[in-house]
Amino acid sequence: MSRLRALLLICLLGSLGSVHAAPAPPPHWSVGYHAMSFLDPLDLQPMRAIAFYPSTGIEHASKVDGYLIQATEDARVAIGRYPILMLSHGNTGTPLALHDLATSLARKGFVVVAVIHPGDNAQDHSRLNTLSNLYGRPIQISEAITATLSDPMLSPFVDAEQVGVIGYSAGGETALILSGATPDLDRLRRYCQERPDDRDACNTQGELIVDRDDLQPVADPRVHALMLLAPLSLKFGRQTLAGVHVPVLLYSGDGDTLVAVDKNAEALARKLPVPPDFKLLAGAGHFVFMAPCTEEQLHAMPALCTDADGVDREDIHRHLINEAGRFFSQALTKPNRAGMQTVDQ
Repeated sequence: MSRLRALLLICLLGSLGSVHAAPAPPPHWSVGYHAMSFLDPLDLQPMRAIAFYPSTGIEHASKVDGYLIQATEDARVAIGRYPILMLSHGNTGTPLALHDLATSLARKGFVVVAVIHPGDNAQDHSRLNTLSNLYGRPIQISEAITATLSDPMLSPFVDAEQVGVIGYSAGGETALILSGATPDLDRLRRYCQERPDDRDACNTQGELIVDRDDLQPVADPRVHALMLLAPLSLKFGRQTLAGVHVPVLLYSGDGDTLVAVDKNAEALARKLPVPPDFKLLAGAGHFVFMAPCTEEQLHAMPALCTDADGVDREDIHRHLINEAGRFFSQALTKPNRAGMQTVDQ
């Protein structure tokens, strides 16, 4: 009988041990946002970025630069050390067009820094089609990384060893330069001779304006992973991509009429030294990666908000956000002392 009691006690203790060992549920974070200002390294004039981060505060919808965003300004930062994701927007665009991706990744445990590129954004086109824009954008992202690591509010909560870049359209070109790619301007000239009707890439007939002759492409060794959305990448050949050795998650739509998929994303997928995780979306156009539009936005800018028949932007974004979280969690892992892989989230 005593042997039976002992056996029952061992079973009970074992079951209690298994209960205590069960994994804790993931934290439920809200999202805060923090406006940042620092100097543009090109001319030492102020430039802006907006950081989205995990918060334990009560979340409110906020109107930021005309976008309704699910985040609260300067809400309390959730205790932890989080990877940093820099977001680089397209030509004449705004990173807030991808606000749902930024806030969703913040909710998953990332600090997403949305950089507004001076001279090439929705309000200021002064550097469009210039060498200073091509080579300056990556330098601006590097400066934004440094600013984030020294920001009094954010610096205690970010991990300098876990940095990724999300690049949309021309932001994809920026991201590739940051990871070691070198643009070949002759490729742009040849492309524009072949496809002169490409009004986006060839509105200066393949010749960039030489406004600065002191700038060169500069990589940033702090960048360890890239997510590219409909990237402008036709300036890169196999040799000029040879320095890119970081993991890449690559998205494009086969209905993109703005950035030709065959000369950009598809060619890039073949030429990168490390084969990317390439997802080609059937029927999707260039603007499908922007956040689903409100009714007001649909009426104000139908060309950016209307997708082809059969393309469900909301469903695409659900999958894209999940894949982005999975990709960066894996790509930005680092070995601990025991040799195990961890992500500080």
